[in-house]
Amino acid sequence: MVRNSRIDPFIDVERPLLALGNEYADGHRVDPHQHRRAQLLYGFSGVVLATTPNGTHVMPPERGMWIPPGVTHSVRMLGNVSMRSIYIEPHAIETMPDHCQVVEISPLLRALIAEAVDIPVEYDPNDRSGALMALLLYELARLKPLPLSLPLPRNPMLAQKCQDFLLHPTAHDTIDTWAKHLSMSRRAFTRMFRLETGLSFVEWRQQACLHAALPRLVAGTPVTTIALDLGYKNPAAFTSMFKRAFGYAPREIARRQELYDTLRDDRR
Repeated sequence: MVRNSRIDPFIDVERPLLALGNEYADGHRVDPHQHRRAQLLYGFSGVVLATTPNGTHVMPPERGMWIPPGVTHSVRMLGNVSMRSIYIEPHAIETMPDHCQVVEISPLLRALIAEAVDIPVEYDPNDRSGALMALLLYELARLKPLPLSLPLPRNPMLAQKCQDFLLHPTAHDTIDTWAKHLSMSRRAFTRMFRLETGLSFVEWRQQACLHAALPRLVAGTPVTTIALDLGYKNPAAFTSMFKRAFGYAPREIARRQELYDTLRDDRR
Protein backbone atom coordinates (compact mmCIF):
# COMPACT_ATOMS: atom_id res chain seq x y z
CA MET A 1 0.00 0.00 0.00
CA VAL A 2 1.51 3.33 -1.07
CA ARG A 3 -0.32 6.55 -0.26
CA ASN A 4 0.87 10.14 -0.06
CA SER A 5 4.39 9.30 -1.12
CA ARG A 6 6.70 10.11 -4.00
CA ILE A 7 7.51 7.39 -6.52
CA ASP A 8 11.30 7.75 -6.13
CA PRO A 9 11.78 5.12 -3.37
CA PHE A 10 9.83 2.53 -5.36
CA ILE A 11 10.67 3.27 -8.99
CA ASP A 12 13.09 0.34 -9.34
CA VAL A 13 10.99 -2.31 -7.59
CA GLU A 14 10.94 -5.36 -9.86
CA ARG A 15 7.27 -5.32 -10.74
CA PRO A 16 5.75 -4.22 -14.08
CA LEU A 17 3.19 -1.99 -12.37
CA LEU A 18 3.29 0.22 -9.28
CA ALA A 19 0.33 2.18 -7.88
CA LEU A 20 0.37 5.30 -5.70
CA GLY A 21 -2.41 7.40 -4.17
CA ASN A 22 -1.99 11.06 -3.25
CA GLU A 23 -4.16 13.94 -2.08
CA TYR A 24 -3.27 17.44 -3.32
CA ALA A 25 -4.58 20.85 -2.30
CA ASP A 26 -5.89 23.38 -4.78
CA GLY A 27 -3.02 25.16 -6.51
CA HIS A 28 -0.39 22.53 -5.74
CA ARG A 29 2.35 22.44 -8.37
CA VAL A 30 4.86 19.78 -9.34
CA ASP A 31 7.92 21.21 -11.09
CA PRO A 32 9.10 19.87 -14.47
CA HIS A 33 10.35 16.29 -14.15
CA GLN A 34 10.32 12.96 -15.94
CA HIS A 35 10.07 9.27 -15.05
CA ARG A 36 11.86 6.19 -16.30
CA ARG A 37 8.49 4.44 -16.21
CA ALA A 38 5.37 5.43 -18.13
CA GLN A 39 2.61 6.92 -15.98
CA LEU A 40 -1.17 6.91 -15.99
CA LEU A 41 -2.77 9.64 -13.88
CA TYR A 42 -6.35 9.32 -12.67
CA GLY A 43 -8.25 11.83 -10.54
CA PHE A 44 -11.42 11.27 -8.53
CA SER A 45 -11.82 15.02 -8.10
CA GLY A 46 -10.41 18.33 -9.27
CA VAL A 47 -8.77 19.16 -12.57
CA VAL A 48 -5.14 18.37 -13.42
CA LEU A 49 -3.23 20.54 -15.87
CA ALA A 50 -0.04 18.98 -17.26
CA THR A 51 2.40 20.96 -19.39
CA THR A 52 5.00 19.41 -21.69
CA PRO A 53 7.35 20.96 -24.26
CA ASN A 54 4.73 20.21 -26.92
CA GLY A 55 1.63 21.66 -25.27
CA THR A 56 -0.81 21.39 -22.40
CA HIS A 57 -3.22 18.64 -21.36
CA VAL A 58 -6.21 19.10 -19.08
CA MET A 59 -7.62 16.12 -17.15
CA PRO A 60 -11.15 16.54 -15.74
CA PRO A 61 -12.47 14.43 -12.84
CA GLU A 62 -12.71 10.69 -13.49
CA ARG A 63 -10.62 10.87 -16.64
CA GLY A 64 -6.99 9.85 -17.08
CA MET A 65 -3.76 11.10 -18.55
CA TRP A 66 -1.15 8.95 -20.28
CA ILE A 67 2.45 10.18 -19.87
CA PRO A 68 5.07 8.14 -21.78
CA PRO A 69 8.44 7.35 -20.17
CA GLY A 70 11.03 10.10 -20.39
CA VAL A 71 8.59 12.92 -21.23
CA THR A 72 9.31 16.06 -19.21
CA HIS A 73 6.14 17.44 -17.64
CA SER A 74 4.97 19.79 -14.92
CA VAL A 75 1.64 19.47 -13.15
CA ARG A 76 -0.78 21.93 -11.55
CA MET A 77 -3.85 21.06 -9.47
CA LEU A 78 -7.06 23.03 -9.95
CA GLY A 79 -9.29 22.34 -6.98
CA ASN A 80 -8.52 19.72 -4.35
CA VAL A 81 -7.37 16.62 -6.23
CA SER A 82 -7.58 13.00 -5.15
CA MET A 83 -4.96 11.44 -7.43
CA ARG A 84 -4.08 7.87 -8.32
CA SER A 85 -0.96 7.09 -10.38
CA ILE A 86 -0.01 3.87 -12.11
CA TYR A 87 3.67 3.55 -13.10
CA ILE A 88 4.45 1.05 -15.84
CA GLU A 89 7.76 -0.45 -16.92
CA PRO A 90 8.34 0.51 -20.59
CA HIS A 91 8.81 -3.10 -21.66
CA ALA A 92 5.49 -4.13 -20.07
CA ILE A 93 3.33 -2.31 -22.60
CA GLU A 94 4.66 -1.36 -26.01
CA THR A 95 1.47 -0.42 -27.86
CA MET A 96 0.86 2.95 -26.19
CA PRO A 97 1.49 6.29 -27.94
CA ASP A 98 4.80 8.12 -27.52
CA HIS A 99 3.07 11.40 -26.60
CA CYS A 100 0.85 12.56 -23.76
CA GLN A 101 -2.90 11.99 -24.08
CA VAL A 102 -5.98 12.58 -21.97
CA VAL A 103 -7.91 9.31 -21.96
CA GLU A 104 -11.26 7.80 -21.05
CA ILE A 105 -11.31 5.62 -17.92
CA SER A 106 -13.76 2.72 -18.10
CA PRO A 107 -15.70 1.62 -15.00
CA LEU A 108 -13.61 -1.57 -14.85
CA LEU A 109 -10.32 0.32 -15.04
CA ARG A 110 -11.55 2.76 -12.41
CA ALA A 111 -12.27 -0.14 -10.06
CA LEU A 112 -8.90 -1.78 -10.77
CA ILE A 113 -7.03 1.47 -10.04
CA ALA A 114 -8.92 1.87 -6.76
CA GLU A 115 -7.85 -1.65 -5.75
CA ALA A 116 -4.27 -1.27 -6.99
CA VAL A 117 -3.29 1.47 -4.53
CA ASP A 118 -4.00 -0.93 -1.65
CA ILE A 119 -1.77 -3.67 -3.06
CA PRO A 120 1.75 -4.03 -1.59
CA VAL A 121 4.50 -2.69 -3.84
CA GLU A 122 6.24 -6.07 -3.96
CA TYR A 123 3.09 -8.07 -4.60
CA ASP A 124 3.17 -11.75 -5.47
CA PRO A 125 2.67 -12.06 -9.26
CA ASN A 126 1.03 -15.47 -8.71
CA ASP A 127 -1.74 -14.52 -6.26
CA ARG A 128 -4.84 -12.32 -6.45
CA SER A 129 -2.77 -9.14 -6.38
CA GLY A 130 -0.71 -10.30 -9.33
CA ALA A 131 -3.84 -11.28 -11.27
CA LEU A 132 -5.42 -7.90 -10.60
CA MET A 133 -2.31 -6.05 -11.79
CA ALA A 134 -2.12 -8.24 -14.90
CA LEU A 135 -5.74 -7.40 -15.72
CA LEU A 136 -5.00 -3.70 -15.15
CA LEU A 137 -2.17 -3.96 -17.67
CA TYR A 138 -4.53 -5.48 -20.24
CA GLU A 139 -7.03 -2.67 -19.67
CA LEU A 140 -4.35 -0.01 -20.17
CA ALA A 141 -3.92 -1.20 -23.74
CA ARG A 142 -7.59 -0.34 -24.37
CA LEU A 143 -7.39 3.33 -23.35
CA LYS A 144 -9.33 5.65 -25.66
CA PRO A 145 -7.99 9.19 -26.22
CA LEU A 146 -10.10 12.27 -25.53
CA PRO A 147 -9.75 15.63 -27.35
CA LEU A 148 -8.39 17.46 -24.32
CA SER A 149 -4.77 18.02 -25.30
CA LEU A 150 -3.74 21.41 -26.63
CA PRO A 151 -0.63 21.15 -28.82
CA LEU A 152 1.34 24.33 -29.38
CA PRO A 153 2.98 25.08 -32.75
CA ARG A 154 6.71 25.51 -33.21
CA ASN A 155 6.41 28.31 -35.78
CA PRO A 156 7.28 31.44 -33.72
CA MET A 157 4.61 33.75 -35.17
CA LEU A 158 1.84 31.17 -34.94
CA ALA A 159 2.96 30.13 -31.45
CA GLN A 160 2.74 33.75 -30.27
CA LYS A 161 -0.73 34.09 -31.74
CA CYS A 162 -1.81 30.92 -29.94
CA GLN A 163 -0.35 32.14 -26.64
CA ASP A 164 -2.17 35.46 -27.03
CA PHE A 165 -5.41 33.60 -27.69
CA LEU A 166 -5.00 31.52 -24.54
CA LEU A 167 -4.93 34.72 -22.49
CA HIS A 168 -8.31 35.79 -23.93
CA PRO A 169 -9.99 32.76 -25.55
CA THR A 170 -13.16 33.32 -27.52
CA ALA A 171 -15.36 31.20 -29.76
CA HIS A 172 -15.66 34.21 -32.10
CA ASP A 173 -12.13 34.06 -33.53
CA THR A 174 -12.11 32.83 -37.14
CA ILE A 175 -9.67 31.32 -39.61
CA ASP A 176 -9.89 34.46 -41.75
CA THR A 177 -9.01 36.70 -38.78
CA TRP A 178 -5.92 34.68 -37.90
CA ALA A 179 -4.84 34.30 -41.53
CA LYS A 180 -5.06 38.06 -42.04
CA HIS A 181 -3.09 38.72 -38.84
CA LEU A 182 -0.31 36.43 -40.10
CA SER A 183 -0.47 37.84 -43.65
CA MET A 184 -1.35 34.47 -45.10
CA SER A 185 -4.03 33.14 -47.42
CA ARG A 186 -6.81 31.11 -45.81
CA ARG A 187 -5.59 27.97 -47.54
CA ALA A 188 -1.95 28.42 -46.52
CA PHE A 189 -2.97 29.17 -42.93
CA THR A 190 -5.21 26.11 -42.54
CA ARG A 191 -2.52 23.88 -44.02
CA MET A 192 0.18 25.26 -41.72
CA PHE A 193 -2.04 25.17 -38.63
CA ARG A 194 -2.83 21.48 -39.04
CA LEU A 195 0.79 20.66 -39.86
CA GLU A 196 2.01 22.49 -36.74
CA THR A 197 -0.63 21.28 -34.26
CA GLY A 198 -2.19 18.14 -35.74
CA LEU A 199 -5.62 19.78 -35.35
CA SER A 200 -7.86 21.97 -37.43
CA PHE A 201 -8.16 25.57 -36.27
CA VAL A 202 -11.76 24.99 -35.13
CA GLU A 203 -10.79 21.89 -33.12
CA TRP A 204 -7.90 23.73 -31.48
CA ARG A 205 -10.05 26.78 -30.67
CA GLN A 206 -12.68 24.58 -29.02
CA GLN A 207 -10.10 22.76 -26.92
CA ALA A 208 -8.54 26.07 -25.88
CA CYS A 209 -11.97 27.25 -24.71
CA LEU A 210 -12.42 24.03 -22.72
CA HIS A 211 -9.02 24.55 -21.10
CA ALA A 212 -10.07 28.05 -20.06
CA ALA A 213 -13.45 26.91 -18.75
CA LEU A 214 -12.42 24.02 -16.48
CA PRO A 215 -10.52 25.97 -13.79
CA ARG A 216 -13.40 28.42 -13.51
CA LEU A 217 -15.95 25.63 -13.23
CA VAL A 218 -13.94 24.04 -10.41
CA ALA A 219 -13.88 27.44 -8.68
CA GLY A 220 -17.67 27.62 -8.88
CA THR A 221 -18.05 30.33 -11.53
CA PRO A 222 -21.59 30.18 -13.00
CA VAL A 223 -21.89 28.41 -16.35
CA THR A 224 -23.68 31.40 -17.86
CA THR A 225 -20.80 33.72 -16.98
CA ILE A 226 -18.20 31.38 -18.48
CA ALA A 227 -20.24 30.79 -21.65
CA LEU A 228 -20.70 34.51 -22.32
CA ASP A 229 -17.07 35.33 -21.49
CA LEU A 230 -15.95 32.76 -24.07
CA GLY A 231 -18.19 34.29 -26.72
CA TYR A 232 -20.93 31.67 -26.90
CA LYS A 233 -24.36 32.99 -27.84
CA ASN A 234 -25.97 31.40 -24.81
CA PRO A 235 -25.22 28.87 -22.03
CA ALA A 236 -26.97 26.10 -23.98
CA ALA A 237 -24.47 26.34 -26.86
CA PHE A 238 -21.55 26.13 -24.44
CA THR A 239 -23.15 23.25 -22.52
CA SER A 240 -23.73 21.30 -25.73
CA MET A 241 -20.08 21.68 -26.75
CA PHE A 242 -18.93 20.73 -23.24
CA LYS A 243 -21.10 17.59 -23.11
CA ARG A 244 -19.77 16.41 -26.47
CA ALA A 245 -16.23 16.61 -25.10
CA PHE A 246 -16.75 15.27 -21.56
CA GLY A 247 -19.95 13.25 -21.59
CA TYR A 248 -21.57 15.30 -18.81
CA ALA A 249 -22.80 18.86 -18.27
CA PRO A 250 -20.42 21.59 -17.03
CA ARG A 251 -22.34 22.00 -13.75
CA GLU A 252 -21.33 18.42 -12.91
CA ILE A 253 -17.71 19.59 -12.43
CA ALA A 254 -18.64 21.93 -9.59
CA ARG A 255 -21.06 19.38 -8.09
CA ARG A 256 -18.42 16.63 -7.98
CA GLN A 257 -15.85 19.01 -6.52
CA GLU A 258 -18.24 20.14 -3.79
CA LEU A 259 -19.07 16.52 -2.93
CA TYR A 260 -15.40 15.53 -2.69
CA ASP A 261 -14.52 18.57 -0.57
CA THR A 262 -17.39 17.78 1.80
CA LEU A 263 -16.31 14.14 2.18
CA ARG A 264 -12.70 15.21 2.75
CA ASP A 265 -13.73 17.66 5.45
CA ASP A 266 -15.85 14.99 7.14
CA ARG A 267 -12.81 12.64 7.32
CA ARG A 268 -10.73 15.21 9.19
